[in-house]
Amino acid sequence: MGYGQHQSFYLRDRWLSKAIKPLQVDERFFYDNEAFEKIGLGKNMVQSLRYWVVATRVVEESFNEDRKKVHHLTTFGEIMYEYDKFVQLNSTASIIHYHLSKDSEPSTMWYWFFNELNQNTITKEELTELFFNWVEMNEDKKISDKSLKRDIDCLIKLYTAGQNTDDPEEVIQSPLNKLKLVEEYKGIIRKRNPRYDEIGLAALMYTLLDYRESNSIDSITVTEIAENKGLWGKIYNLSRSEIIDALTMLSNLPKYQLNFVRTNNLDTIHLPEVSSINFLKFEYKRMMEALV
Repeated sequence: MGYGQHQSFYLRDRWLSKAIKPLQVDERFFYDNEAFEKIGLGKNMVQSLRYWVVATRVVEESFNEDRKKVHHLTTFGEIMYEYDKFVQLNSTASIIHYHLSKDSEPSTMWYWFFNELNQNTITKEELTELFFNWVEMNEDKKISDKSLKRDIDCLIKLYTAGQNTDDPEEVIQSPLNKLKLVEEYKGIIRKRNPRYDEIGLAALMYTLLDYRESNSIDSITVTEIAENKGLWGKIYNLSRSEIIDALTMLSNLPKYQLNFVRTNNLDTIHLPEVSSINFLKFEYKRMMEALV
């Protein structure tokens, strides 16, 4: 699992687009000694950005023929850069959040906070104790307390920076701030229950289709969407009523609608025959055309 790789910097607005542009021409950009000057960030921030582009699945890391690390845009990264490179749409922010939170690597804190932690309201001290205990139970080696505390602070800042307008250090928002999934007030951390339209229908369908591909299923139930790790009730903290409302809307899409069958209290959802990425390509193009 992964801890503290963000150098204590939460993802800032426009950072992803800053990274994508040079990576399109230089797959080894993050190992350029002058990278920090080329994109106007400090050296530690560049290291942080290298983590964020991979953790958000905008970029994938691999090795070239010389066994050196290189970075390439994912298909999602290409779609995002073409249609919403500054992450102005809630659906884009929600997909980025989903990529951070759905798996235990490389962003273990995000996975734990949204999938394993059942409390919606908790003090920072309680949160720290529970996370420390979970890591100790699930790791063979000792993880430094300092690294874990950095992860906790970074997660909170990623969603709340800018909420406290009296703090001059919080004026720089992250692209996930607009979702307001997490709130902090006087040491109390709260997961908010958003409306489905605050998350975005494109992101919600993408999540279901990606889950289908990962688990080789064709249908799913409302209870699974509400309770399974990696799905709406956990990742986005959607209530059951919001889940049903979202499913109803997704069953009325102009194309690639799902089939929401509500009989005998089964509430079964049959997913459309389209890949998560092909759905995104179609939906982003449709959304952009609607804005013209």
